[in-house]
Amino acid sequence: MRSVVAFNQCWTFREGFSRANAGRLQEGQPVTLPHSAIELPFNYFDEKSYQRAFTYQKTIVWDEAYTGREISLVFDAAMADAAVYLNGEEIVAHKDGYTPFVARLTGRLREGENLITVKIDGSENPEIPPFGGRIDYLTYAGIYRDVWLKLTDPVFIDNIKVETADVLSDGKSATVRCDINNPQSLAFNGHVKVTLRSVDGKEIASGEAATSGESVTLSFDGLSGLSLWDLDNPVLYSAEVELASDRGTDRHAATFGFRTASFTAEGFLLNGKVLKLLGLNRHQAFPYVGYAMGRSAQERDAELMKHTLKCNIVRTSHYPQSKWFLDHCDRIGLLVFEEIPGWQHIGDEEWQQESIRNVRRMIERDWNHPSIVIWGVRINESQDSHEFYAETNRLARELDPTRQTGGVRYITESELLEDVYTMNDFILGNEELPGANRPRTPLRPQQENTGLAKDVPYLITEFGGHMYPTKIYDQEQRQTEHVRRHLEVLNAAYGDPSISGAIGWCMFDYNTHSDFGSGDRICYHGVMDMFREPKFAAYVYASQCGPSEEVVMKPVTIWARGERNIGGALPLIVLTNCEEIELRYGSLTKRLTPDRETFPHLPHAPVVFDHRSFTPDELGVWGMEWEDVHFTGYIGGRPVVEQHMVANPLPTSLQVDADADTLSAGERDTVRIIVRALDQAGSRLAFINEAITIKVNGPAKVIGPATAAFQGGTTGFWLQATGEVGAVELEVSSPRFASQRVHLIAK
Repeated sequence: MRSVVAFNQCWTFREGFSRANAGRLQEGQPVTLPHSAIELPFNYFDEKSYQRAFTYQKTIVWDEAYTGREISLVFDAAMADAAVYLNGEEIVAHKDGYTPFVARLTGRLREGENLITVKIDGSENPEIPPFGGRIDYLTYAGIYRDVWLKLTDPVFIDNIKVETADVLSDGKSATVRCDINNPQSLAFNGHVKVTLRSVDGKEIASGEAATSGESVTLSFDGLSGLSLWDLDNPVLYSAEVELASDRGTDRHAATFGFRTASFTAEGFLLNGKVLKLLGLNRHQAFPYVGYAMGRSAQERDAELMKHTLKCNIVRTSHYPQSKWFLDHCDRIGLLVFEEIPGWQHIGDEEWQQESIRNVRRMIERDWNHPSIVIWGVRINESQDSHEFYAETNRLARELDPTRQTGGVRYITESELLEDVYTMNDFILGNEELPGANRPRTPLRPQQENTGLAKDVPYLITEFGGHMYPTKIYDQEQRQTEHVRRHLEVLNAAYGDPSISGAIGWCMFDYNTHSDFGSGDRICYHGVMDMFREPKFAAYVYASQCGPSEEVVMKPVTIWARGERNIGGALPLIVLTNCEEIELRYGSLTKRLTPDRETFPHLPHAPVVFDHRSFTPDELGVWGMEWEDVHFTGYIGGRPVVEQHMVANPLPTSLQVDADADTLSAGERDTVRIIVRALDQAGSRLAFINEAITIKVNGPAKVIGPATAAFQGGTTGFWLQATGEVGAVELEVSSPRFASQRVHLIAK
């Protein structure tokens, strides 16, 4: 029977690599995986610092339990050019930084100690996608995902593929293919049993078939009483596979769901019902440690996308992302657009072959995820390349005929070889470029972008972003324009039934190369900052949920008379799903409904207080006292939410929020901590620029520096478990505030 255990502890890390020393244990720093070879400052760093070779080593001691067994190390991913050595002998190399690879140790282990050495080269090797051109993100370096020690009998289950059919019928169908791995080419006879189970373990159906080495496929028809996987009810099932043969036994399982997903010329259909897709792009990067964050941080990002931002789809820009992230998307009902690594550049023939192999790796790893509804098989924003993309599409359809393909472009009238025309439309803002430009336009008509004479399945995969970078501490007027741009594009997408939806650029700010961003190695393109703290634009997305899910009311203002170019606070956008918003200012009261004149298509248009609602002598003109303001949201004529903002904000309290109160000591677990400087009404002090000091007592440590500065009245960090159990006390202090303590448990 198989055994798969974490192999993340007790590694030794050192900078540089020597092939001659691959068989000798070298001095180095003790580390736990996932690990980033170089921890970068928050901004203003040299990204070339990690673009070189590094060495990871770990000893594995022979155990009698290994006798007669297949033994291997499974690397979830390593960035970027990896080679694994056993006792000085290279046993596997892997060039892709985003997909798993296996180092087979069978027959090579000797009694006593054996040395595993892993060379990681973070250089931007032009032979490996996405490298060869300039890319607007960092790839970092290191063994940044988990490693597993896997033991099986000599013949074992390699992979499971589940395809569903008749999903919308009372009697559903499922086909389960079991791929057998027999690395020693042994003759054997056996049989495979497949059992379908519900999440509570109840058996739904089972079947058996004989095998002597071939893949086995079993079909199950007339499955009744089953639920669909849907956004609000993401019901999952499992296919448990048992292999019994004269070469041993094995057991493996795959999770899946019953759902249909189809992009059409009339929009996107989930389970036969039209669903407008509302989403954001996500990089898998975090401050300081880059990609090297474990399970809890990956799952938390999915939670933020679904439950904080209220999105129904995420694009994994621009590469396959952590299985922990995708697994959680399955569990919580968040759709996924997953794509192969790349950014604009197409390399030579071998580069293209490696990219084609990436298509296979991505699909074979992830084909059972019900959350994934489309495969991205084109290099993001690249030029046309007919033979290359004909092959990526052919392979994707061969491997998985149940999902459509897309290929993200920004060049209009590019060749459509995919099933869905996926388009980055950055026309909004082009009116400001030199020359004669069209008037302000949120999105171009579909056929203008495609160059085709008819509508086709069509999805907006990026907008906004680099056309209007916005910092969480920017002037209010710029942040308001940031909000308006997201509103305008989403309104246009909702108003055009031929557009399946719109995925904005992007979820949060991210580190990048010096060729991009704001000069400090950050692209401030997110609706959240790098610590996942919402900017005003985040509430454009959050406010589109129904009030039964959450009542949202976010005035886009810090409420200061002199923050806007012409003074005052108008126009004042309130992002909300309420039916009315009342503004009280001194003796003045205004109650308005959502601005359907400007935003007729959004599920929940914002309320806009502007010159249409006020006379010239109202709302605190110059020379009058600036007063507090009070907002109240109404539904059905009843107040449901309130917010008070003061005219004279003063530093009052330090708010420290932890995403969880426990850490898993046995993993490299993390908890995100957000710190906010608040005024007497509980609003963030947008321009406070003081520092906080972080102290930790107990089995945890801070990722990054122990001192951080407020940006926009907020900052953040992650606490990481150090491996022991016990109480953790976190103290956050700042000169203007009383210190705050948070207590957690590592267990």
